[in-house]
Amino acid sequence: MDVGETKCSFKYGKPPWIFKGRALYQLHLVKAATIRACIPKEFRLVEAFGYTLGGFFLANYDDSPAGVFDELVVIAGLIWSPPTSCAWAAKVLVNSKEACDHGRKEVGLPSQVARFSKRITAVSRKPKTKQSEFLNLIGMKGGFSDPGEQVNVQVTEIMGQASKDTCNVNLTSFVPALDINKWMGPAIKMSLPSFSGRTEYYPDLLKYSCQIECRLCSSSVK
Repeated sequence: MDVGETKCSFKYGKPPWIFKGRALYQLHLVKAATIRACIPKEFRLVEAFGYTLGGFFLANYDDSPAGVFDELVVIAGLIWSPPTSCAWAAKVLVNSKEACDHGRKEVGLPSQVARFSKRITAVSRKPKTKQSEFLNLIGMKGGFSDPGEQVNVQVTEIMGQASKDTCNVNLTSFVPALDINKWMGPAIKMSLPSFSGRTEYYPDLLKYSCQIECRLCSSSVK
């Protein structure tokens, strides 16, 4: 993660910070009229026909400046920042006080502590389909013909003495967890420009970029 014009504490060192782990990134259309309340007034939403592009980012980090933790980022939408667009996070939930502190004070994110509970069940073998054959063709080996796992992730936001269920994700991956080096698909690199700030802990605006290097795999999300 490359951060520009940020006030960094000695505790976490200077950026770029490196996060390693596994993540699910899902994008979908959201109504611009609903999202505008989450965006600073000085920014213009990138929208078409009344919709902008939002989504969520669910990650499990094995290594980071804040240690091992889980994270759920709710992306409100895209805002225009010439010459490109930037994502704006409306909610960030983590299961680590250290990660919450890093997100709030170093990256200007609206981080909150939450409880992440996971349940893993086996998925039986399924017949091959045209979709699985196409995934095999482009290098995303395994497809839907192999047995795999279904992971249910429940995210509960903690608010003082109370709590609220925020998200429930069912992720099905038809790939053997122990055969990780064989089923991974093509490697990609991409840059995700983002804005943050305007919070109690980081009142200024901060523009930063996430440089992502990853390998793709097929999954089904509910």
